[in-house]
Amino acid sequence: MMTLNEAHELEAVVDVAKRMCVAARTAPKARGTDNLVTAIVTDGPEKESLAEAMLAIAAADEKAGLFSRDAQCLRDAHACVLLGTRLQRLGIPACNNCGYEGCRANAAAGGRCAYNIGDLGIALGSAASIAADNRVDNRIMYTVGLAAVRLGLLGQDVALAYAIVLSARGKNIFFDRK
Repeated sequence: MMTLNEAHELEAVVDVAKRMCVAARTAPKARGTDNLVTAIVTDGPEKESLAEAMLAIAAADEKAGLFSRDAQCLRDAHACVLLGTRLQRLGIPACNNCGYEGCRANAAAGGRCAYNIGDLGIALGSAASIAADNRVDNRIMYTVGLAAVRLGLLGQDVALAYAIVLSARGKNIFFDRK
């Protein structure tokens, strides 16, 4: 059996994406509370739905042209890792990192727990490092994550997400974006 170029490269990118999800899962979490949701998107209806949702965001706001640019990057990518978080106040005493005087005040104001957001950031860094360690070109994109949240792809309880788009080509497709 023999595979040429893109066939085995795509398989390797998907394997790295799986490892990225493991790295995100095992990244440190505040109070040991795991609110992380992971997904891998490759070619198919979900990828096209994401790109179309991004184009709709761009069309609705003249200042959001980067959504259109990033939709093309998503379409050109071999795969995309989605990382999202459920929002849950952790009740850490005397915290106030969210800017409110405790979790009750945060809840009353409709705020978000800073630890959920921080945990998501740590997971993103862990996942992106796996891509880099395996020489897979990658870029973290909030634009794809926002489209995923709006589409409910990670579940209705996921309120914040980012994406890491992945590519293995002779030139990094995420650099010379217009």
